Amino acid sequence: MHKLKRILLIAPSEMTLTPAFERAHALACATGALLHIVAFDYVQALAVAGLLDHEAMAQAREGYLQVHRHWLEQQARFYRCAGLQVSTEVVWARSSLTNLLEYVNDFRPDLVIKDTHYVAALDRAFHRPLDWRLLRECPTPLHLVTNARNPKPLKILAAIDLSHLEELTQGLNDRIVDLASTLATSCGAELHLLNVSRWSELGDVPMSVPTSSLDDSLRDAIEDTQQEAFDVLAERYCVKDAHRHLLTGIPHQVIGVFAQQHAFDMVVLGTVYHQAPERFMGDTVESLLNQAPCSLMIVKPVRSFD
Repeated sequence: MHKLKRILLIAPSEMTLTPAFERAHALACATGALLHIVAFDYVQALAVAGLLDHEAMAQAREGYLQVHRHWLEQQARFYRCAGLQVSTEVVWARSSLTNLLEYVNDFRPDLVIKDTHYVAALDRAFHRPLDWRLLRECPTPLHLVTNARNPKPLKILAAIDLSHLEELTQGLNDRIVDLASTLATSCGAELHLLNVSRWSELGDVPMSVPTSSLDDSLRDAIEDTQQEAFDVLAERYCVKDAHRHLLTGIPHQVIGVFAQQHAFDMVVLGTVYHQAPERFMGDTVESLLNQAPCSLMIVKPVRSFD
């Protein structure tokens, strides 16, 4: 079973409590993991002033950061009163993908938690949003929090993809259910398992195709194989019969509607790169990101830190 020993919360630069704080606190309490809170803070005006008077800027910057450090420590003291191990750090740097990934690689957490931010479709057309890039590049499970209606999740949905061979995804489905099961057990939450069937990737086709368009015998063979794999996973993690769901349709649409209708607090699902940089299996996550009905937990195949 997946063990959570170190949780990294990426706090916003604004000194405000957000849903990610509440979720990180709840998961640290439930799992007993160490919680480390980091905030990236950078004021362009101070940086520009430093070009004229480096010493004065250094003093102003340190005073500014000290206020932020004090605020984070106040939150940490509150969490420590509940018996948690909590540490904090404020980094003078932009909250860029490069800086975030460098910090993650240095700290080596078992889970990264961050608030997600809605980005309008027009803006997404001209640049890659940070959350979108982070879910691709973050080497460890990433929890993007939309709200904290229930800080400690009560219902968790593990959404797996049985349209690809496990050898191709390096056991990703098992990792998804393993992490979801760990969280559900720690939080006393209901664990549900979902697979959207009738979609399968064939050969070098760059996207999934509906199996309803296939030959009857081939379609039946695919569905039987997926059913068998689904049952094996469900049995391995003791998912109740009433919590096993096999649905049909376009994955991101089905997952979104199902999660909303059944009021899940978290959906755990996976992503994995192909060799080609722009080839990305698991683009279901990207489709869900800006219209997620609840918080998302993104899992990847085992990957060592660089």
